[in-house]
Amino acid sequence: MSPASFTSTLAESLAADLLQRFQRYVRIDTQSERDRTSSPSTPGQLELGRVLVRELREAGIDEAELDPNGYVTATLRGTEPDAPVIGLVAHLDTSPDAPGSGVEPLVHRNYDGGVIELPVDGTRLDPAAIPELVAKRGHDLVTASGDTLLGADDKAGVAAIMTAVAHLAAHPELPRPALRLAFTPDEEIGEGATLFDIGRFGAVCAYTIDGSELGELQDETFTASEVIITVRGVDVHPGQATGKMVNALRLASRIVAALPSETLTPETTAGREGFIHPYELTGTAGQARIRAIVRDFDDELLERHIQLLRATAEKVVGAEPRARLELETRPQYRNMRRYIEAVPQVVEAAEAAMRAEGIEPLRRPIRGGTDGSRLSEMGLPTPNIFDGGHEYHSVREWASVQDMAAAAATIVRLAEVWARPEMLEGAGITGAGARQAD
Repeated sequence: MSPASFTSTLAESLAADLLQRFQRYVRIDTQSERDRTSSPSTPGQLELGRVLVRELREAGIDEAELDPNGYVTATLRGTEPDAPVIGLVAHLDTSPDAPGSGVEPLVHRNYDGGVIELPVDGTRLDPAAIPELVAKRGHDLVTASGDTLLGADDKAGVAAIMTAVAHLAAHPELPRPALRLAFTPDEEIGEGATLFDIGRFGAVCAYTIDGSELGELQDETFTASEVIITVRGVDVHPGQATGKMVNALRLASRIVAALPSETLTPETTAGREGFIHPYELTGTAGQARIRAIVRDFDDELLERHIQLLRATAEKVVGAEPRARLELETRPQYRNMRRYIEAVPQVVEAAEAAMRAEGIEPLRRPIRGGTDGSRLSEMGLPTPNIFDGGHEYHSVREWASVQDMAAAAATIVRLAEVWARPEMLEGAGITGAGARQAD
């Protein structure tokens, strides 16, 4: 590894194993597919699941299995029988927003702080456009070749969990509670928690390892909905269309053009501001469809955004009485904070683990969601921890080996926090909750 300082000697000792795992995992195409008809939506997720089960069993970790729906679960037995059962979660799939097959990870050792020119399609990682790179000078960075996702979202989280639990399994002298592991399918299309069996999982709380920047600790997400707008027109031969054709594709384009562009868009909002994001427009003159995601931290504001989108579509299509409009709203997930704030010790334990690793926690809301949003709503409090990846859902995606190793080391520290009553008390935690399963 390059000479950039790790957060601890523990993180440094985990880095080589983590990088090897990460490189294996990203080469498996696990891109999910929207509008799935089965779970998982793509066979590559099952392939990665089988790899993880084999590696878990080789590490001596109990009950590692892959179910028919694509969920990998396993148990690392605890050393402290009075400790609660804690969950660790990451997702197997990668985003459908950019090409995901044929990933070839490239390791850029001892990053010099300049522009990284990737070998395909002229893709560049420029610190002027990606300011997060500035702080990674001297790190070992991993990218893809320039024409695919890397898959750090969330294979960096998968690799961090796998590395940490293999280390704990090999070191029984390290205190830990029973750890329940889950690797979920189809998180990127909002389905990761759909078939998750919380009762069988048996943890009092869990942590998704699905963040980004070193130190991120998140207990608040957007509340999210998807809106699907279908415009039906009148299609005839264009040579005989005078006075007859109603072009649905033109009407759909006008809806998109009529939406706010100086505000309420992902590119013009930040912090706690929500947005309307039309991300797909498809169709023909006869029928066109717009898919949009709507996000806000406030439920009332979210509903206002949806109504604005509806009113815009109705106004545009209503101007052509021969056209028809259909609008479907699909709730996706809710802000996890309303569920996690009742159990502050769950977040406090993660803060204590990060500080034990020499990391200052960064408490910030997620401008997005994780499996933890729905798991928290379903009764399993699940905040989110960083994994070291950046520029998700794009061919510019990259990850820091040092930061991924810090995520793995934080998991090891988290196990110790939950296993040692004095550390729980030091974090202000009282009442550990449910105890280790038989």
